[in-house]
Amino acid sequence: MTVLQAMSEAEYATWLAQAIPNFADEKVKSGQWAAEGALAQSEKDHQTMLPQGVHTSGQCFFTIRDAQEQVVGTLWYAEQTRGDAQIAYLYDIHVFPQFQRQGHAQAAIFALEKEVARRGLAGLALHVFGHNPAAYALYCKLGFQPTNINMFKSLSHAEQQP
Repeated sequence: MTVLQAMSEAEYATWLAQAIPNFADEKVKSGQWAAEGALAQSEKDHQTMLPQGVHTSGQCFFTIRDAQEQVVGTLWYAEQTRGDAQIAYLYDIHVFPQFQRQGHAQAAIFALEKEVARRGLAGLALHVFGHNPAAYALYCKLGFQPTNINMFKSLSHAEQQP
């Protein structure tokens, strides 16, 4: 059984050390940021959003643990107001490579849904990068619906149109 457990400060420090470069890499892959400066921008964004680290108000950090209580990944969400409702916004879910494709992400989302409902929040929102079709497919399978779609076309390598 996959469960969520509140992150310790040490686990948060380990998570943050990986989350900053991972987010920078995803932003570069998506074409939103240039590689030069991406790491610094990610560091700045994380510091701005998480000024008190694991203790930042409204931010919730968990380790994802398997049936043997082994840490198989991490999860971060924030409580937010959307319209007139309080919701949970899933910023990051990461299952470590050696534990992927074993159902941990799906089980962690189910556990998160229970946590969100227990807190009286109205729903769960998230963002998925367009270059990650596996994550998109998982979220669709779990009942998430697109609320808007941003698109981009790079012209740096495009041939001139007639």
